[in-house]
Formats: sequence, structure tokens, C-alpha cells
Amino acid sequence: MSESRPPLPPFTAETAAQKARMAEDAWNSRDPARVALAYTTDSRWRNRAEFLQGRDAIQAFLTRKWSRELDYRLIKEVWAFHGNRIAVRFAYEWHDDSGSWFRSYGNENWEFDEHGLMRLRIASINDLPISQADRKYHWPLGRRPDDHPTLSALGL
Repeated sequence: MSESRPPLPPFTAETAAQKARMAEDAWNSRDPARVALAYTTDSRWRNRAEFLQGRDAIQAFLTRKWSRELDYRLIKEVWAFHGNRIAVRFAYEWHDDSGSWFRSYGNENWEFDEHGLMRLRIASINDLPISQADRKYHWPLGRRPDDHPTLSALGL
């Protein structure tokens, strides 16, 4: 029996947005094991200049990521979708262990299998140093509140 992660492709505007919000919520949990379950067991990633394959590699990557990127808060927004693919843009804020804040901007291309698991993730990301006063994400760690502005509403 295969795992299933609804909504399933082919995606509509509504289900693509739902899939993006589910991914955002999982990543904002900062729980590598939980996040890894959304990917096929042999999922392939390119994250910046790093290439990964499989859930174990994804979980190890996320563990390293969130040990460096502290107080991580993320917003994702659908850019386009077609069939079993979704393109999102995102921005997240975090600080390093010296207290320096950053906003990281990027785009992801996702491809899903018929069970709604992501089998391919290609991410391009750029980091912008920001002052603490320039932060825009102030919700408590975890899921972004439903009434918090989106990337578009924030002008990002």
C-alpha cells in the first residue's frame, strides 16, 4: 500500500494553494521528520548548490538547516501550477547564532507523484541581511496565523 498526501494531482488553483500552505505549515514546524514525510522515499532535491536524494538525506539536511537558521519563519505563495507541478515563491526570516538577521527569498519548482508526494524539489534561494527592525514576521514560532499578511500583501 502506497502513502497518500492529498490533495492529489492534477492541481487546481485551490488545491495548489492548499498544497503550498500545507508545505509552509510543515516547514514552520521545524520538525525534519515531519517535513520529510511529504516527499517520496527517493525524492530528489536541489537546494541552492546542494543535491540530495531520499528522505534520510532530506531529514539530515533540514536538521542541519534549522540548527543554523534560528527562529525560522516562512511564507510560501503559489506562482503557477499545471498537472502534477507547482511553482512557489517564498521568503523566510531567521537569525544566526551571532544574532544577525536575514530574509531569504526564493523560488521552488515541485513535481508530485500520483499519491501527492513530492518527488522533485528544485530551490533557488538568496539571503539578504536585514536589521531586527526590518523584520516583518513576528508571529510566535510555528504555523503562520491565518490573518497574517501574505507575501504579496507585505510587498515581498
